[in-house]
Amino acid sequence: MVGVSLLVGSVALVWGLYAVLGREARLTAQLRAGEVARVVESGGDVARATAGGDFVVQVFGPAGQLVAASANATGGPVLPMLAPGESRIVEVPFDDETFVAAAAPASGGRTVVFALGRDWVAESTQALALLLGIGVPLLLVVVGATTWRVVGRALAPVDAIRAEVDSVSATRLDRRVSRPAGNDEIGRLADTMNRMLDRLERARARERDFVADASHELRSPIAAIRQHAEVALGHPELPTDLPRVALAESVRMQALIDDLLLLARTDAHAPALRRVPVDLDDLALAEATRLRGIDAGAVVDTQDVSVARIEGDPAALARVLTNLGDNAIRHARSRVAIAVSQRDGSAEIHVDDDGPGIPAADRLRLFERFVRLDDARARPEGGSGLGLAIVAEVVAAHGGTAVIGDSPLGGARVTLRMPALAD
Repeated sequence: MVGVSLLVGSVALVWGLYAVLGREARLTAQLRAGEVARVVESGGDVARATAGGDFVVQVFGPAGQLVAASANATGGPVLPMLAPGESRIVEVPFDDETFVAAAAPASGGRTVVFALGRDWVAESTQALALLLGIGVPLLLVVVGATTWRVVGRALAPVDAIRAEVDSVSATRLDRRVSRPAGNDEIGRLADTMNRMLDRLERARARERDFVADASHELRSPIAAIRQHAEVALGHPELPTDLPRVALAESVRMQALIDDLLLLARTDAHAPALRRVPVDLDDLALAEATRLRGIDAGAVVDTQDVSVARIEGDPAALARVLTNLGDNAIRHARSRVAIAVSQRDGSAEIHVDDDGPGIPAADRLRLFERFVRLDDARARPEGGSGLGLAIVAEVVAAHGGTAVIGDSPLGGARVTLRMPALAD
């Protein structure tokens, strides 16, 4: 591109110089013709006045006859008869040089034609073309070498970043690219690549933990079923609880697998949640009725349930309330409260219990997958650790937030906020 630009610029410069010098030659011939016309009018000798120059002068009478000429053109008409003020390129028989001729009027109907040699125009143009023909390639070589070196040095960190990222494997996500000095685009690129590697490392660690926790959760019911089956096969004379245990553990596995599939679909952003008007108060009252049927020894209070509507997926939202209800009834001592309200364009759901509460340092991580505060993973006190993770994912898919705080009942409060449906 630089070479093409220099070539076009050089051609334009040479052509422009040629045009300017040609116009200058015409103007000079016109001025000199006027000067000779004044000599003719004063009765001076044209041959003496125009001696010793690279030009030709002839004076024509009213009838076009030659009445005077410069010393080199006295043998007869060698220039065309031009109208006063006219100019053109002409040739003379005794010189192979081209001339530019211009005419000027003189007294008595006479016309002075002055022809100026144009070789200097061509020579100046050729000199410039020669200089450009030598200088432009040299300049192009210098520009190319400089550009190659400067761009190569500028892109060297990019190539280093590319090589470093290319060498990162799934087992070495802890590696980071080197950040060059300065806060330029390349430095910001290195920061971006390092942040991406941070996210990949966290995702990899999360995936590893997810697989380990899922394996642990599935291994427990499978081990229980296998244990009872081995006892039944080894001692057929003994009574066995195999049918009851197999049913209970298979229900637990099915619930866990359903949770895992729901989270996997949420991660893949498919399938999309349905969007229909949903009455949150109806879902809350239905969940309270379900909790009362469990007969867990806790009173379920719904006196603060009021009308609230959002646009969302009824099944997914019912699953959210079920998870919150199971979590609250599991930890409550004697009371669970569900409240629903709508104000300032937001719908809120509060699920409270009077249990031991949740330490502030643990509240945020409880929305992560397979996180429970019961380290022993005891049943039935502890769930699978997916309930609150599902709550957070579904509420986020509805454009809302889920937070854990202190309950007025003395235990924990889970608050959900989602955009309300306009009236």
